[in-house]
Amino acid sequence: MSLGDDTGQTRIRLPEGSDGDPYGGARRGGRSSSRSLVTVVGVVVLLIAAIAFANRGGDDSAAEEGAASADSPKGAATAPSGKKPVTTKAAGIPSGFTHDREGAQSAAANYAVVLGSDGMFNPARRSEIVQAVAAPGSADSLRSGFDADYSADFLKAIGLDEQGRAPAGSTFVNRTLPAGTKVTDYSDDAATVEVWCNGIFGLAGESSTNPVTSGWFTVTMKLSWSGDDWKISETTQKTGPTPVTGDNPVSNAEEISKAVQEFGGFTYAR
Repeated sequence: MSLGDDTGQTRIRLPEGSDGDPYGGARRGGRSSSRSLVTVVGVVVLLIAAIAFANRGGDDSAAEEGAASADSPKGAATAPSGKKPVTTKAAGIPSGFTHDREGAQSAAANYAVVLGSDGMFNPARRSEIVQAVAAPGSADSLRSGFDADYSADFLKAIGLDEQGRAPAGSTFVNRTLPAGTKVTDYSDDAATVEVWCNGIFGLAGESSTNPVTSGWFTVTMKLSWSGDDWKISETTQKTGPTPVTGDNPVSNAEEISKAVQEFGGFTYAR
């Protein structure tokens, strides 16, 4: 399956007033706006004062809060470990992850990025990627599955040639951005990790009929400890969880193309 090509759009219809104004009629006068601003400032001041009062206390209360937070597992689920990312690579892909839960999560996040990259649309690069991330006994099955997903018919349908190249004047975009990881099963030689991702996918160009859109999905990876590193035995994907789309203005094709060319990716570490 192609990571990042499961996209969707949310359209918000604004209420219309009798005069056709999408914001509901005439604008309010300056006095009303000023009173609203004063009210907001007053509320913020009260909140700051309340927070300061709630945080008052001696060393004993601070110690009690520290003990409570140490016992609470709530923050641990999403808190970063503080460990440095790996410094080694295989075929340009981060490698050498630690033999523990955090290492498995880091491996899964980085593998989700590369399996959800534009490199997967080029046959030669796809084979190289699979060879680098697959467990020894799973390379052939993963390769054949991905080859079927990225067929010539599929590439043609999204506007690419058989080598995964975009038409002249267009920029192909396919990026996966991990938002978090979760271990659902772990042993000394195997781990199952879910990676919650946002993806951007499409062709940026003035004449594109497949514009760049974003979507949310979760990749589940079964990893095995092999050759002093975590490798993929199996991977699946499902849609969501998907947040409500924000009200950011949509960028034009030129801005998207420029961003893709200028902004590089990251090595993800748990």
